[in-house]
This record gives sequence, C-alpha cells and structure tokens, in this order.
Amino acid sequence: MAIRSKTFRESYYEDIKLFQTIWIKFWMMLFIIALVAVPFVTDPYLVYIIDISCIATIAALGLNILTGFTGQISLGHAAFLAIGAYTTAIFASTLNMKFWVCLPASGVAAACAGLLVGIPCLRLKGLYLAMATMSFGVVVEYVTVTWEDLTLGVRGISVPTLDVFGYALDSNEKLYYFLVAVTALAVIAATNLVRTRVGRAFIAIRDRDIAAEVMGVNLTRYKVLAFAIGSFYAGVAGGLYAYVMHYIHPDHFTFLLSVQYLAMIIIGGLGSVLGSVFGAVFVTVVPEFIKALAQTMTLVFPALEDKYDDAWNIAAFGLLIMLFLIFEPKGLSGIWLRIKTCFKNWPYTY
Repeated sequence: MAIRSKTFRESYYEDIKLFQTIWIKFWMMLFIIALVAVPFVTDPYLVYIIDISCIATIAALGLNILTGFTGQISLGHAAFLAIGAYTTAIFASTLNMKFWVCLPASGVAAACAGLLVGIPCLRLKGLYLAMATMSFGVVVEYVTVTWEDLTLGVRGISVPTLDVFGYALDSNEKLYYFLVAVTALAVIAATNLVRTRVGRAFIAIRDRDIAAEVMGVNLTRYKVLAFAIGSFYAGVAGGLYAYVMHYIHPDHFTFLLSVQYLAMIIIGGLGSVLGSVFGAVFVTVVPEFIKALAQTMTLVFPALEDKYDDAWNIAAFGLLIMLFLIFEPKGLSGIWLRIKTCFKNWPYTY
C-alpha cells in the first residue's frame, strides 16, 4: 500500500508556490512580527544599521541578477548607485519632486545608464567585461566631481527629508518601516523574476551561452535586459541611500563600494535571492565588528590607536571573498540550505 508524502505536489502551481507548507508560513509570520517590533526593542544605532542593510540588499539583488544569475561580471555597480542617488538628490532638492517621482526616476536613470554600458559590452566576457564596467565606474566618479553645475562637485548635495504622502520620515525609526517595505517588494519581485521565462533565460546564458542561443535564447536582448534590471535596482537603492543620509558626496560611491557589493553576492551566494539578503546584512555588519575589534586592540596595543581606516575593510573583504570561494562557493545560502535539509531529513542522514 502506497503512503502519500505530506509534501507531495499534484500541480505545477503547488510546485512554484513561495510558501509551500504551513510551517514556512508560520515562521514567516514570526519573522514579520519580529521586524515590526525591532524599533521598539533595539538601540537606535542598530535600527540605522538595519536601514543601511535594507538599501544594501536592494543593490545586491540587482548585482546578483546581473552577475549571479546571468554571469555578467560587473565592477562598476557603485556607479549605478551614484546615478540613482544624484537623480533623487537633484529632483528632490532642486525640483522639489516627491518620492514617488524621485525613486522611479532614479531607477530609470540608472537603467538607461545600464543600457549604455550593456550594449557596447555584449561581446565582452570575464576579465574584459569586469575591466569595462570598472572603467565606467571611474568615469561616473569623475563626472560627479567635475560637473559642478549639476552635482555641486566635492561640495555634495543636501537631500530633504523623505515625505510619504504628507508624513515626514525624519528619523531612522520612521524610515525603517518604509525601507523594509520597499526591500520586501524588491525581494518578492526578484524571486518571481528568476522563476519566469526571463529568469530561466538569464540562467541559461550564465551556464552555457552558446547552448542557450542554439535553443532560441536571444543573447543580445537578455544580456542588455539583465544590465537594465540590475541597474534599476541599484538606482532605486541609490535614491533610498540619498534619503537616509540626507547628503551625498562623490566619496560615497568609490570603487571600494563596488568591491563591497561583489563581496556581498559571493559571500551570500551567487545566483540566490536569499543569498543577496544574507550577504548584504553580513557585509554591512562586518565593518562594525572590525571597528569594535580595532578599538579593543588599541586598549591592548596603544600603538595601534588611530590606525583603523578603509584599508582594514578592503583587507577584510578580500580575505572573506577568498575564504568563501575556497571553502564555501555557495556562500551563506549554501550553508543555510544544508542546515534546512538536515532538519528536514532528521533523523536520517541522507
């Protein structure tokens, strides 16, 4: 007599549902309740770190769509954040536009820039593509410094307080719920995107672009589309960053920021939406631990006082990328998958 499994699926709809069991829905509800309660039970600085993590998650999703799912390496992701941030800053401070105009405009401006980069880079792969995107980042950084009539150069631009339908989000606690909501929408959109025809085309291009073209995948169309979508995510993240910081400067969007986002998707897991979230939170929090460690070390070794700078972060990110590539290529999402599988199969080991 056959015994029906409790996870047996009878239709394609059941197979693609995001929340397939009641336990997943239960834990998700607990997670949502915890998110709602965070500002009431935690330190304001921790709320600020979560706000920055939300912005990093959105930008990391864009880079993972481009690099993790489509296989197009980019070292100029910070440039698209800069375009989004400056678009929001100019629209909000100079033109007095509302957020529901500024944020979409930031995403569209960054997406247009992604098209300008993606089309000339269609025939480039690997190191050549990485160098081309890095060069674009250098160009954007140079423009933000020298085009003073538009960007105010090294003086930077002040950004007004985010106003959502007449309600001023003038603190990190008030911004928290807005950022969490936007991040949730970005995660859901990315999750559904990779399950569609477009997402499957991205993965086919990443795995074997020649075979994908033989099967009928239009490489030109989908590579350019990946650049546009990834850049759109980065532009929206840049716009949110401008609202949170209330001030943007060219030094906020250096090559180091691109390295940080590359570290996020490698540490979190290439080709994984959940990995983008894990990586963004991990890389955002790590510098805080490094800073605390540096302060502790100065108590033991006074000669190290005032020695902490960005070089520590660069060294840490480089070391983390190397360790994850060697020992855990699937990143934090791979570790999470093994843990989940272990609990699912308990008490069996297979």
